[in-house]
Amino acid sequence: MDETLGTALRRWRDRLSPLDVGRPARPGRRAAGLRREELADLAGLSVDYVVRLEQGRATSPSAQVIASLARALQLQPLERDHAYRLAGLLPPQEGTISTHVPAGVQRMLARLGEFPVGVFSADWTLLSWTPAWAALLGDPSARTPTERNLVRAVFATGPGGLAAWPVLPEGDALNPALVADLRTALVSYPHDRGLISLVEELRSTNAEFTRLWDEGAVGPHVSARKTVVHPQVGEVMCDCDVLTVPGCDVRLVVYTVAAGSADAEKLEFLRVASGVRADGPSPPGPSLFSAP
Repeated sequence: MDETLGTALRRWRDRLSPLDVGRPARPGRRAAGLRREELADLAGLSVDYVVRLEQGRATSPSAQVIASLARALQLQPLERDHAYRLAGLLPPQEGTISTHVPAGVQRMLARLGEFPVGVFSADWTLLSWTPAWAALLGDPSARTPTERNLVRAVFATGPGGLAAWPVLPEGDALNPALVADLRTALVSYPHDRGLISLVEELRSTNAEFTRLWDEGAVGPHVSARKTVVHPQVGEVMCDCDVLTVPGCDVRLVVYTVAAGSADAEKLEFLRVASGVRADGPSPPGPSLFSAP
């Protein structure tokens, strides 16, 4: 029997341990791998849609849906491309930005649940996040993929525009670094229409972006101190670090606070209030795309 997208999804789902995605392995659990409900939650899909995909009743999933499932199932690049082909789609082409998050990064993210961590693609679109990220900065799941782009948010609304409430930086190193990143990404991904459109959009609508771009702005990402003005706990002063992953073009943005400080108490309150576990794995936020 020829393999279908449904049979492949079931096989990939069965091989994942709940612990691999930050879910507790409770005693008496019958399912060997992930339940459909867990896959749906991780991928930002409805359970009914996952059921229809596995049963072959949903026959035309979009590329966004396949990308979301590939991240949730922690597929390797060749497996991801196989999933695209089973869905009747072309895999992502060379010269375009990948939204693939390596399995190792996803496992690490699942075990960093107590820290606010966001995973971004080469064009600074938020791909995934920990529950603590949503607790500190606001839940990104209500935003569209366009609204989850940090560069667009920063230059459209000012520093911290991706957050649901103000994030006030110390210093002005972020904007030149973001422009430099987009310039580098254009060299690496010259055929990515989304990236080209983003640069064209900002050059035509934002004077500061245009100035930095025309000046050939360069600037590495450095550790920075930022103040999050949270509606429940007020100001939370955090250190923000950008970590790159060798071998793939994703970066992790990590917020931390000094142990034993008032800021640590505020972050702990937000974690508890949102149900984030500090004593074990917590599931990462949903994938970039939502679907039926």
